[in-house]
Amino acid sequence: MAIGQKLDSYLSQCDETTIDQCIDGFFKPVAKGIESVIFYAHPIAGYDIKLILLWLVSISLFLTVYLGFINIRYFKHGIDLVRGKYDKKGEKGEISRFKALTTSLSGTVGLGNIAGVAVAVSMGGPGAVFWMAMMGIFGMSAKFAEAALGVKYRVYPDKSRPNHVAGGPMYYLEAAFKRHNQARFGKFLASVFAICCIGGAIGAGNMFQANQAFQQAVNVTGGEAGFMADKGWMFGIFLAFLVGIVIIGGLKSIAAVTSRIVPLMGAIYLLSGLVVILINYQNIPSGFVTIFQMALAPEAGLGAVIGALLIGVQRAVFSNEAGIGSAAIVHSTAKTNNPVSQGFVGMLGPFIDTIIICMVTALVIVMTGAYEGSEGMEGVTLTSRAFESAIPWFPYVLALVVFMFAYSTMIAWFYYGVKCLTYLTGEKPYVEMAYKITFCLFLIVGASSALDNIILFTDSMVFAMAIPNVIGLYLLAPELKKDLKKYLQTID
Repeated sequence: MAIGQKLDSYLSQCDETTIDQCIDGFFKPVAKGIESVIFYAHPIAGYDIKLILLWLVSISLFLTVYLGFINIRYFKHGIDLVRGKYDKKGEKGEISRFKALTTSLSGTVGLGNIAGVAVAVSMGGPGAVFWMAMMGIFGMSAKFAEAALGVKYRVYPDKSRPNHVAGGPMYYLEAAFKRHNQARFGKFLASVFAICCIGGAIGAGNMFQANQAFQQAVNVTGGEAGFMADKGWMFGIFLAFLVGIVIIGGLKSIAAVTSRIVPLMGAIYLLSGLVVILINYQNIPSGFVTIFQMALAPEAGLGAVIGALLIGVQRAVFSNEAGIGSAAIVHSTAKTNNPVSQGFVGMLGPFIDTIIICMVTALVIVMTGAYEGSEGMEGVTLTSRAFESAIPWFPYVLALVVFMFAYSTMIAWFYYGVKCLTYLTGEKPYVEMAYKITFCLFLIVGASSALDNIILFTDSMVFAMAIPNVIGLYLLAPELKKDLKKYLQTID
């Protein structure tokens, strides 16, 4: 009876609001409930520390030291591998190293680099950018481990398609616990990861992208007084149609699209950002000084440092997904017989994503001073305002880039979600079709909901994936170190 009364009350409220407000009203309590569990905070030295952030920072730091700072020592080797220097004909896999990297990047180089950086600056100040960059550097080691293990433990589930690959944390979690005679627990953790990844695909790779792409469309069509202001549902339907066209074709269709979109959208955005930076060239030194000063010695004291650090780490992980495990799903499909080699390719992702693209966004926001006076959380609107301060029509360019970023991220995360779903249910065409339809429907929800509620749900699902994944990385670290040693002997 109580549930029925709540439903009647909710439906009566919807009669008095717009479609967008109705959808958001239903979604808000769901998002807050999940967030309260995943982002449980414990007071340490007077500050509420989110334990999931410590969990992620620890694995990136551990692997960086344990594997001998491979993120720095073998950075050039990773570039050589992407260029095809070590490619061999006839190696197993579905797509090339380059396409595996671009598909992975299409899942990370998205609106986290535009809206996520803006969220970090608006909530934690310019100092958060420094900690984002630091997390990006250490995160390279975690991404190395995920990609290498993804290839090593990949499987070929469909006998009728011998080159069809399935891989990711689901499979190396099973392997890690099986050798410790805990196969059931390993299967349980793998299933938890898969379920969270499905939720993360709907949140991070779907709803957040649709939300911010729609917001920028509103910005360039007259703002809150414009035609698009309350038409999120309409924009979502348009996105659903475009995404559906690509995801019907599966991995090779997704990889073909992302291998073209990612370099193009990256070049357009970086060029646009560099133009704004050059227009404000006199502020370049002060921009870097502001970022470093606010990160390490802000006027507000230690509390501001910790606040900037926590927000920076959170947004960095959301942007590059190091420690989350998602990238291992697509890197496992690369054409290679040596898992470690793909690890070096995978570790380039956080560098491109967080060190290069996020830093350009941050400099544009800080150097133009657009963040000053902002109230509360701001996403793509803040970035758009920073671009507009340099050249009035730049928000239109940003709208195009935002759409491309969002689109590529959606189709990459669809693949992550569907591979986790088929891990749970088996390779069944009707299951995949049902997921495709559901994924597209949630694009409409994402475009219609408020940013703060999207952030709560998105972060919760994505960060929940890290809980089982990091356990597997710790258990398999000694094995990975032996594999790395053997591989390095072949290239030295």
